[in-house]
Amino acid sequence: MSKLVASSAIKGAWVIFNQAKEFLDKAIKEKGQEQKIGFPETAFYLPMANALLGLKVERLKEVVPILEHAKSLLPNLPTERIWLPYLGDTLNAGIATLLCEEIIMALRYLYREEPQKDCQGFFTDTIMRSLGIQLVDGRMPGFAAILGAAPNNQIAVDIVRQLQGRNILVFVGSSVNGRSIIDQLLEENVQMGWDNYIVPYGRDTLSAIYPLNWAIRSALTFGGIKPGQAQKCLLYTKERVFAFGLVLGEVDEIKYATGAGAISMGFPIIADTDIPQIKPSGITTYEALVKELDYKKIVSRCIEVRGIKVKVTQIPIPVPYAAAFEGERVRKENLYVEFGGKSSLSFEYLVTRKSEEVEDGKIELFGPDIDELEKDKYSMPLAIIVEVYGRKMQKDFEPILERQVHRFINYAMGLMHIGQRDMNWIRISKDAFNKGFRLKHIGIILHAMLHQEYGAIVDKVQVKLYTKQEDVQRLLEEAKKTFTERDERISGMSDEAVDTFYSCLLCQSFAPNHVCIITPERLGLCGAYSWLDAKASYEIMPSGPNQPIQKGPILDEKLGQWKSINDFVYQKSNKTIQKVSMYSLMDSPQSSCGCFECIVAIIPETNGVMIVSRDYTGMTPLGMTFTTLAGSVGGGVQTPGFLGIGRLYITSKKFILAEGGLKRVVWMPKELKQALEERINQRAQELGIPDLLDKIADETKAVSLEELLDFLKKVEHPVLSLEPLI
Repeated sequence: MSKLVASSAIKGAWVIFNQAKEFLDKAIKEKGQEQKIGFPETAFYLPMANALLGLKVERLKEVVPILEHAKSLLPNLPTERIWLPYLGDTLNAGIATLLCEEIIMALRYLYREEPQKDCQGFFTDTIMRSLGIQLVDGRMPGFAAILGAAPNNQIAVDIVRQLQGRNILVFVGSSVNGRSIIDQLLEENVQMGWDNYIVPYGRDTLSAIYPLNWAIRSALTFGGIKPGQAQKCLLYTKERVFAFGLVLGEVDEIKYATGAGAISMGFPIIADTDIPQIKPSGITTYEALVKELDYKKIVSRCIEVRGIKVKVTQIPIPVPYAAAFEGERVRKENLYVEFGGKSSLSFEYLVTRKSEEVEDGKIELFGPDIDELEKDKYSMPLAIIVEVYGRKMQKDFEPILERQVHRFINYAMGLMHIGQRDMNWIRISKDAFNKGFRLKHIGIILHAMLHQEYGAIVDKVQVKLYTKQEDVQRLLEEAKKTFTERDERISGMSDEAVDTFYSCLLCQSFAPNHVCIITPERLGLCGAYSWLDAKASYEIMPSGPNQPIQKGPILDEKLGQWKSINDFVYQKSNKTIQKVSMYSLMDSPQSSCGCFECIVAIIPETNGVMIVSRDYTGMTPLGMTFTTLAGSVGGGVQTPGFLGIGRLYITSKKFILAEGGLKRVVWMPKELKQALEERINQRAQELGIPDLLDKIADETKAVSLEELLDFLKKVEHPVLSLEPLI
């Protein structure tokens, strides 16, 4: 660790020790050894000494052993020598500081010098119990002790308001050059007190012992730890009391010493000045001492360093927000604007960034908002870029969190979201617009809900929204590379190689009876969830929409039927679907919701099937468009001969295996053929039909059934020699 930090902390500890000794000597001389001493309304005597040393101090003479113990912890004043990489002597000096500060404050109470003007002073047991329980049960995610003064009043107010907005209890005090943050808040008419989560403790650094001995009492009160079990008490405060110190302005020796004491309790220190930093030591959860010079980032930096998980209890948007609205449809007659679908280019993309690249809660809009929509227009391009940082975040978790965009947006009344990735479709109703809903509110929703549901892995979230066509197009290219990389992770895995499949119930808000079963060789029909994604999702949220299903004995290998899968689907489909064949189109196929990327449909006259993708708007040889087909296939119904799928399933070895697989495909849009060209050719090679792709018609070869039949005969498509489908 830094020589400067250690040297300053130890020097400061000695200064405080000498103050405590002189004050105690004076008190004993003037009032006698039998003089009673203590803090008001507490059963813990001098709480720090009681917790760490097991001492019950009631008279001045009983303070002497505490002072002697503090002295024994103090190393000699620093000289030029080798500093150990752990905090060692400095931590001992920090504990000595806390014991001595507590003595000084108790003596001040004896001399009626506490509490200071406009300050709470010592926090009583009643207050500690009423609010302390909120700290340990998570309702109040943590507390901050601010020492010093901000560069100006506005920065002081901004910092405190940000902490308040996160339900963090804020203790304010200490000073810099005679000026305290307490005075800054008073000058700005900021209401302080326990009810407002802003508590002034005192205008000098020594009084910072008040929030610290408030914290140590939590270990005794809520942790069931006995007085004198010092190590257990300090581990409890580290692991259960999420506190940190924020030092504004110059850090002097007294603050270094007090900070060393806070670090000993597991509380990191964040400063706004260019001080030496102490990286992870094991004493605190993450870094022990850090600096953050940007006041716009300092609060989120504090929260990150302490590992506080903030939940937004109320989402500040102008429309009601609840799961009850998830299945709501926005019909054309009530449509104000839509994104994606067939109307415009739209996509959503979640990516992990470095900590310094993410400012928690920052929402940016690049381009016009929906209130600038041109007259008689009902659509706009849209890119939703969600950037997250988390110490426990992994790349494998990105698609899981990204898929939640669907659910989180749907919770807003007057909004509808279907699809995923670059196949999404979002609608905003006239009612929502008239109530004041704008694009920034999408960012507010995503920031709040990702913190609320994935706070264990996400520390910071920022959202960028783009509505200019050129921006959306440019950013989509980057996103597509990631989408491809995600899809490639599952290649090579087989259904036979695992003993567990996973369910997905994410779309039951729109299709209440739909159950998606995800296997290594059959991704979710939305195209966004692979077996690995579902597995990771279950690990993140065991009670979430992706549940493991043990395969158990197989009933029919060709159809892909398992008893355990049938039983699960029957229960989760509200007892409407009795059995499901994972590898068949014709015999009990899997149901479809509405988020599928493609539809597989039988064309009886050809003895084969066609595949039509969501972004194809033209006519198909069946005489129906994608939209018309989707109306029949979706909704969670089981429709033999028709199936919603994710498009990568087309090249799976298990693709409608019971009916002959890829050899049955006679038609698909040209764009889909081009997108899957390499994969189809590889699969065709494995089937011994290397030119199969050329034998599959598209809209340039055939649109009507007659044209398709002529084409299949001309190219001698293998479907002509297969056994009848019906």
